[in-house]
Amino acid sequence: MSKLSVIAGKSSEDLAKKVSKKIKADFVKSGIRIFADGESKITLNGKISERKAIVIQSIHPPVDTNLVQTLSLISKAKEISSEVIAVIPYMGYARQDREFLPGEIVTMKVLGKLFKCAGASKIIAVDIHSMIGFKHFKIKAKNVSAIPELVEYIKKMKLKNPLVISPDQGGKDRAQEFAKKLGSNYIALEKKRDRKTGKVQIKTKNVDVENRDLILVDDMISTGGSIIKATQFLKKQECEKIYVACTHALLMNDAERKIKRAGVTKIISANTIPGKTSIVDISNTIVKAI
Repeated sequence: MSKLSVIAGKSSEDLAKKVSKKIKADFVKSGIRIFADGESKITLNGKISERKAIVIQSIHPPVDTNLVQTLSLISKAKEISSEVIAVIPYMGYARQDREFLPGEIVTMKVLGKLFKCAGASKIIAVDIHSMIGFKHFKIKAKNVSAIPELVEYIKKMKLKNPLVISPDQGGKDRAQEFAKKLGSNYIALEKKRDRKTGKVQIKTKNVDVENRDLILVDDMISTGGSIIKATQFLKKQECEKIYVACTHALLMNDAERKIKRAGVTKIISANTIPGKTSIVDISNTIVKAI
């Protein structure tokens, strides 16, 4: 038996297989049965290493189901292995990292306690929405980025005088890093979001994007509201093609169709969440972090 084992959660099975092969670990598959009331019954197929186990599972929709499954896998691994590393390619609840409005529960604080109690000794996440969330964790926590792999994919596309754009000021550093690696320049739009309704408005007036291909860069796309508003605004500025590059493509409520209808040529995302747009593999980045 190998000194390492990779336990694959159902939501990240393909990514876990890639990681397992690269680190020459025993691969442990999860069998999941969902009862009529929504409960998960998990059966592991494979032997867990007594030395080190690596649980790989994204906490994407259904978020609560995948979270409970992840904690269950960690708990089972800890019964056998002396060290358990939890690789969470997409960390659900990362937006709930502080109390924005009075009475809001900081769910990331709850997650920090749950991961520790379940038996994780270290957490590795990919492009977590906010690093503030990790401050609530009392175990080692590391964030890695899919930007280098996304940039390499974009480079092969040979775009026309590309310009990197962040749909808001919050993503300015991400856009700057992306542009630096791409050998391009960048801008960040000004966006206003109503905290209660979630409605988005672009506050920027004019940008010089004429005759340029644009890459809208974000960490995650949920319903695509920000991307759609940014695309509609940029299309009026006489740009060429618009592409979207993100790490996590949740694409809820028919978001992919709506984004393309707004004028986006292609959505490129990492395989932190399985899906049609998840064409950039980040297994090498995860292996380095492990």
